[in-house]
Amino acid sequence: KQFGFIAVSVGDGIEEIFRGLGVDSVISGGQTMNPSTDDILCAVKKVNADTVFVLPNNKNIVMAANQAADLSEDKKVIVIPTTTIPQGITAIINFAPDLSAEENKENMLAGIKTVKSAEVTYAVRDTVLDDIEIHKDDIMCIGDSGILSVGSTKDETAIAALEKMVGEETEIISVYYGCDVTDDEAEALRSKILSRFESCEVELQQGGQPIYYYILSAE
Repeated sequence: KQFGFIAVSVGDGIEEIFRGLGVDSVISGGQTMNPSTDDILCAVKKVNADTVFVLPNNKNIVMAANQAADLSEDKKVIVIPTTTIPQGITAIINFAPDLSAEENKENMLAGIKTVKSAEVTYAVRDTVLDDIEIHKDDIMCIGDSGILSVGSTKDETAIAALEKMVGEETEIISVYYGCDVTDDEAEALRSKILSRFESCEVELQQGGQPIYYYILSAE
């Protein structure tokens, strides 16, 4: 076939979302287990397509993806430098099979600029980040360019981060909840977001990712 897709993902729910959107090969990766250039090249070889788009979905994997693209001999590899899972999902939603590789690349690059992403996790030690004091076990939310919020509960931290992410142009807030969050907890957060941001649609998906309680996006 003409086009193929590889995405780096973490969590079974997120992997399923990518597969549902037509990704041929999903490589497990994340903060602690970044795939190597070889892993990506190996996946490229297995995808039966002339042009393969790679979505690294993590800033620490973009370089390995670019190296794999340079080393690929028989296929054209186009890296869309997605640094978060929501950017990767938006990129592939912006793909149109009847357009050329270059047109698709432009559309996907434009698409990822419209997404704001954040990840809710916990602090493993006392530290200072972006001039903010953080204590071990604090809940914190990390956005595209630094810390957005710090709190004592997952929900308040997520909502405080969304306050900074959501603007007048925001239409959809997506919440991907991790393996340490129950369905009920996620539903409760969704209700709080809906009542706080009444003009937005709120999509809740089970991501199943470790480390991050929630991955949030606003677009």
